Amino acid sequence: MSGKRLLLLGVYGMEVVEAGGALAKNVLAGGKSYANIMLSSEASRPQVTEAAKVLGVEVSFSGFSYGLVDLSAESKKKLIKVVREVKPDIIITQDPEHSFHDLDPDRRQAMILILEAIALASRDFALDEMPGLESHPIPTIYYMTPEHPNCLVDVAPVWGKKEEAMDKLGSQMAFSGKVSLERFGKDAVKVVVPEVDELLSKNDYFSIGRRLHLATDKSFHMYHGMCSHGSFALAEPYRLDGKFHLDILTDQ
Repeated sequence: MSGKRLLLLGVYGMEVVEAGGALAKNVLAGGKSYANIMLSSEASRPQVTEAAKVLGVEVSFSGFSYGLVDLSAESKKKLIKVVREVKPDIIITQDPEHSFHDLDPDRRQAMILILEAIALASRDFALDEMPGLESHPIPTIYYMTPEHPNCLVDVAPVWGKKEEAMDKLGSQMAFSGKVSLERFGKDAVKVVVPEVDELLSKNDYFSIGRRLHLATDKSFHMYHGMCSHGSFALAEPYRLDGKFHLDILTDQ
């Protein structure tokens, strides 16, 4: 995967960090990594941009609105234009299986829209409306944080970058802190964040959320790494769409 053009098609913005290991390692290998985010708010865009900068990722925003993601031709054109401009070798996007039972708004519509746009970008659809751009063949597609991964990326070498990038997502961290307290209760959160009372006295939801993410993110990557007796200590899981095509069998 070294030296490739990678494009992340994300919905909210935190995907830039969740797939940040693969994106950052591609840059370090001499490739170019891009991200386009559909629903990042005006307030969160500077934070996502800063996170992307830490990882070496060029990020853009396609300006969709919450609750209004649809499958119209105009919506498809927004993403088709991104694909034709970037001309990626590889696209990373959300897992279709995960998106359909994830109750974040717009995830289901976004997944269908993304896949339709990738398909249409390879055809002659709306070429007359995009002067200077050409059809782009369907790239290799990897689904991030999948229900059933079939490949792993070693992210231990760039773990510091992933954590530094996550630090930039202030509004997401504060949101995670509030939601976790509402969902699990303070006593449960205190098991992971022992200083939660002190932080609550300061209304410091960012620090609560950030400490929770420090624990859960490492646990997630360890689960797919050393905890599953794999070859990596910390791993980002992906699912390749389709089959692996090998000239010869490999022992990795």
